Amino acid sequence: MPIIDDPLEASRAASDGAAATARLTRAASGTATVPAPPAGAGILHLGLGSFHRAHQAVYTAAALRADGGDWGIVGVASRSRRIVDSLHAQDHLYAVATISPEGTSLEIPGVHTDSYVAADDPARVVADLADPRIRIATLTVTENGYNYSPSSQRLDVADPIVAADIRGGAPRSTIGQLARGLQRRAQAGGEPMSILSCDNLLSNGSHTEKLVRAFLHELPDAEGADVLAYIDRAVTFPSSMVDRIVPSTTPEFADRVAALLGVRDDAPVPAEPFTMWAIEDRFAAGRPRWEAGGAVFTDEVGAYELLKVRLLNGTHSLIAYLGALKGAATIPAAIALPEIEQSAAAVLRHEYEPSVTAPAGVDITQYERELFARWSNSALGHRTDQVGSDGSVKLGQRIPGPVLQALDRGEFPHLIALTVAAYLACVAPPAGFDPGPHAAAMTDNARERLTAGAVRGGRDLAARAIVDLHLFGEDLAHRTAFVDRVGDLLDIIVQRGVDSAVADALSASRALATTTP
Repeated sequence: MPIIDDPLEASRAASDGAAATARLTRAASGTATVPAPPAGAGILHLGLGSFHRAHQAVYTAAALRADGGDWGIVGVASRSRRIVDSLHAQDHLYAVATISPEGTSLEIPGVHTDSYVAADDPARVVADLADPRIRIATLTVTENGYNYSPSSQRLDVADPIVAADIRGGAPRSTIGQLARGLQRRAQAGGEPMSILSCDNLLSNGSHTEKLVRAFLHELPDAEGADVLAYIDRAVTFPSSMVDRIVPSTTPEFADRVAALLGVRDDAPVPAEPFTMWAIEDRFAAGRPRWEAGGAVFTDEVGAYELLKVRLLNGTHSLIAYLGALKGAATIPAAIALPEIEQSAAAVLRHEYEPSVTAPAGVDITQYERELFARWSNSALGHRTDQVGSDGSVKLGQRIPGPVLQALDRGEFPHLIALTVAAYLACVAPPAGFDPGPHAAAMTDNARERLTAGAVRGGRDLAARAIVDLHLFGEDLAHRTAFVDRVGDLLDIIVQRGVDSAVADALSASRALATTTP
């Protein structure tokens, strides 16, 4: 694993990387050590993005080094051919670059045996899910990929893609693919298998199972009943918590990796040193020994999920939205601003931490120290617009529980209210307010619904998001004081600037802390 410690040398390497012409393959691996190919494929993975390739693939590589076996991965991209084409040209090899201020190290997982695009060949997804050689299907399709209503947590059967999948034909939704694949598998003999979600959804295993069952209940009795009985008998849906910061790949990063390898890699992935995977050990047909890579098998996956979704992800969102409004392109640049660091510390310790219980063996104080070190990793350069995208779905997982618990305790979550106000300022800025280029680069499926029609002020927009659209669940829609506070903070951002809103929320939070027993 080559390492660069000197920033000047790193800059020179990046420049040299542009000159690398030979492509990474098993025959031309440059300076990297390439593992032997897996004996076969036992895992089908839906969502062939950077996170999967820097997380589950790395754990699986460690398991194969330890035990060998046929736990290779067939990777399925949702729509884009870019990564699939690159992997096919590179014998399904790519580099994971672990980046810290101390240096950069490279690893070639080498665990993928094949890849394709689901949108191009949806029938193959069903066929692969029915293949008895596949014993585990894993998912990283993002929160948006589950075709459910965040407010009701139910399968969105009105979604045109889901509705078409229910009617028949090759399915195009993730839940439709899983359901139809299990249907075919049941018809072919009913070999056991497990569906393992690796997305940031609370209780992601049971959530996925509920959606798959809901899809099957929509089918005619003759079609759905046998599959449901098969699921009862032979299919498990373990929950898991995944954690690693994986920024987007840039051309400059690819040049640097090429210089380190001595060959060109068109699918490299940057990642931070920290990585965690907590998994519920309920597998119907075996599994790789992922603990060889550091995975934790535990009955406390729910506690790990809350720790991550609230303390890490919830605070991460606040940093991203405030940072974007302040003109910070990256999370490290944002957390370096004293007012954002103070806001992050306050929301983390006073508003999110009371809503979680640390799993056994986890020191929550040390965990929080690690979070600030991770956010400050300037060598990684995680972008604020990447973290802030899809907030309408992400925040729906992160904020309702802590808000409702705080209000029920007689406390008020001023910094979480600021998170929502900053989110709205970024993705649905009122007329005349410019949130800046980093906010404008954020993508969000709710943007059009939030910006449809005129609003008279912050409270109107807050009410549209929380009360009318139920972006953060139905229960929060009835908490008028929280809705009004979000709107007032949004007005302060628009009329007096983000610094004034931060000062207002921090002052109120500190005042509450001094009066709370």
